[in-house]
Amino acid sequence: MDTIASLFSFITTPVSWVIVQFHKVYGALFGADTGWAWGLSIVSLVILIRICLIPLFVKQIKATRAMQTLQPEMKKIQERYKNDKQRQSEEMMKLYKETGTNPLSSCLPILAQSPFFFALYHVLNSIANNDTIGSINQSLLDSAQKAHIFGAPLAAKFTDSSSDVAALSASLTTVRIVTAVMIVLMSASQFYTQRQLMTKNVDTTVKTPFMQQQKMLMYVFPIMFAVFGINFPVGVLVYWLTTNVWTMGQQMYVIHNNPTPGSKAQAAYLERLTKHVTNHGKTRSRGEKAIVKAIVAKGRDRNEFERKFINALSKTGLVAQADGTVVKGEAQAAAETEDGTPATGGTPKRQQPKRQSKSQRQSGGASGASKAADEPTSLIKSDEPEDAKPAAPAKKQPGGNTRSKAQSGQRKGPQRPKSPSKK
Repeated sequence: MDTIASLFSFITTPVSWVIVQFHKVYGALFGADTGWAWGLSIVSLVILIRICLIPLFVKQIKATRAMQTLQPEMKKIQERYKNDKQRQSEEMMKLYKETGTNPLSSCLPILAQSPFFFALYHVLNSIANNDTIGSINQSLLDSAQKAHIFGAPLAAKFTDSSSDVAALSASLTTVRIVTAVMIVLMSASQFYTQRQLMTKNVDTTVKTPFMQQQKMLMYVFPIMFAVFGINFPVGVLVYWLTTNVWTMGQQMYVIHNNPTPGSKAQAAYLERLTKHVTNHGKTRSRGEKAIVKAIVAKGRDRNEFERKFINALSKTGLVAQADGTVVKGEAQAAAETEDGTPATGGTPKRQQPKRQSKSQRQSGGASGASKAADEPTSLIKSDEPEDAKPAAPAKKQPGGNTRSKAQSGQRKGPQRPKSPSKK
């Protein structure tokens, strides 16, 4: 064990130093030998590590979504080269290279966190074996051995014997109850985190083997935590329970504010965004503008939920812009103009004349003809005397008293004579 600890000395020394610094702060508040001081030091170590891993977590989200986008193409490659595994692997690597994706990016937070886990495990194991390690000297070692969390020492394990637990001033029953409860909570939090990822934040329109693998991991990981957890010291269980709770909260935040396109979480998010935008007439944050901008940029490639969002905005007279903002459409601006509020832009629509019936058009044409006949046709000024006006000779119409225009309902031209009826 000393050989393994020496191999991890490059990370155990910084981890032990961070724990000692947090212990100084919490020891002044709760007492140097209390479980609160040492337990909160471990929790603070987890929070510090996870804050440093946030950039990797963002890369993990992008890599996971990129992999989900590539699932249809990957499925085609698998079906095309199902009898040639080597060609299938080559085409997969070619697809990853062309799209710039990396399957290992989704595992970056776990891989980056594993050295800290091993370092903390060796630090707590050294405390249980009464060995100094890193920045933990003999006085701090004695203080850590006296610290209990709910009656269980930090270095105690579920598999320890009664003599080992008695050496740490505790009872075996208490240690097993505390460790069993923490193992159950650790496995349950891991299961819930993976379940909400699969049920809410996965594109339901794509059915691929990747989803089946994720469902399998949803049940495998909690079982692994339960099996290996019985060999972890109480301090390590505190570490893993804290990091699982952090991951669960972080995942809930991402699902609520930046869901995967095509997932149920996106449908719920766009429904909330629609209510807000229709009530206030604008987007309120950069995240909302980024999501609206991405939806507008997709064009015809929008999924069902994104199309519903755009249609809901158009029904209320709003239009989503390419920069992520939302403005009023022409119909909304015209409606405001009718209410008396000046419109910001756009031209009012021309109103179409009301369509007349056939009888109205025919009667209107006859009345127009008679009105035109009654109106004077002279262009002479009205202030001249009437005697000075030369009388225009009446122009005789050919055909005698025949009308110039056919009556309504009568055909133009010479009429065909009626044939005499036979008696």
